[in-house]
Amino acid sequence: MTRFFAYFEEALASLWRNRVRSALTMLGMIIGSASIITVFGISKAATSGIAASFASFGQQPAVIFADPSQLYPSIAQIHYRDIAAVRDALGDRARAVTPQWNTSVKVSAGAITEHVNATQDGSYHADGLTMAEGHKFTVDEVEGAQRVVVITHDLAKKFFGDAPALGRELRINGIRFKVVGVYGDISGSLFNSLAGSSTVLVPYTTYHDLLAFKQPPDFLLVFPTDPLADEAVGKSTVKVLKHIHGERAQYNVQNGAAQLQAFTNVLGIIGTGLSAIGGVALVVAGIGIMNIMLVSVTERTREIGIRKSIGANRRDIIAQFLIEAVLLSLGGGLTGMLFGILATVGAASLLSKQLGTLLIPYLLIVSIALAFSLLVGTVFGSYPAMRAAAMDPIEALRS
Repeated sequence: MTRFFAYFEEALASLWRNRVRSALTMLGMIIGSASIITVFGISKAATSGIAASFASFGQQPAVIFADPSQLYPSIAQIHYRDIAAVRDALGDRARAVTPQWNTSVKVSAGAITEHVNATQDGSYHADGLTMAEGHKFTVDEVEGAQRVVVITHDLAKKFFGDAPALGRELRINGIRFKVVGVYGDISGSLFNSLAGSSTVLVPYTTYHDLLAFKQPPDFLLVFPTDPLADEAVGKSTVKVLKHIHGERAQYNVQNGAAQLQAFTNVLGIIGTGLSAIGGVALVVAGIGIMNIMLVSVTERTREIGIRKSIGANRRDIIAQFLIEAVLLSLGGGLTGMLFGILATVGAASLLSKQLGTLLIPYLLIVSIALAFSLLVGTVFGSYPAMRAAAMDPIEALRS
């Protein structure tokens, strides 16, 4: 260990004697390490933010709708009466089966009028979104097809300002509805757009009776009791619908959980790909370290000869130059890590306005920076160190 510290001090002294050259050599490592850390850190933080935001919407349902590409789409049209048949057939395997219509409605309160998205909901609530006021729909409100509505935070602000919205009246397509709940503000404007920052929720029974004019729903949402069985439940739902509408009827099933996982995987692949591109800079930096170490070996040929003549063995010479190369690599890598973390924190603060709270994996970032720095220094410093160790002491002294 004493010998190691002696080599460490000698390596530091050698790098300091040529500090301008050392700084320029480390520049490649700084750029490469900073780019990898920034890309990797931002991709991981964004993925965590997106996953957390989607998780707040709770269990993802299986979405079943008629295949629009079939020859006769009308034969596969889902009807409102199909809901009861699907619910009875699935039994305990499904927590809820609700219809959905893709429509917008005209909502007004006093002199303010907005055309907004309309979403239909039941008494089963898979999301974990908090309520700023009131409550989500109850079983009685849904089964009784009551004229009640739940609105988003943005709509509450538009229609009622800072005053409480609970108990107030809204007109939806000219029909009076009572506000029984207001969702809390959803973190991140991106997810406000995905979920609909201006959305009214109406019990699906009420919507069917008053707003859909008895028109058939566009698709069904099926919430399986076992989240891992959503694919099987989707297939069972299609089987029931085929039994009702005939074997020629074709349906598509979209697995919400699988789509979320695929989206997260794509983000991970993009982040890994961009990090790999940044890794090219590390390879270039490693070549720079190898080049400067070869120059150092050439400049110190006589020194190597003297060391060998007084008893230094091959391992001592390799250790001396390898430690020097690793110090160059570590110095550049850790400096680049600091710049990368600063860039990641800055980017995360901007993205948090869109995605909500982001988690930056600092421990993982530091581990990657140390691992890559040690790897680059060891790999690209090995050849110059072995070349120095292979020198003949007599020829080295003559030079």
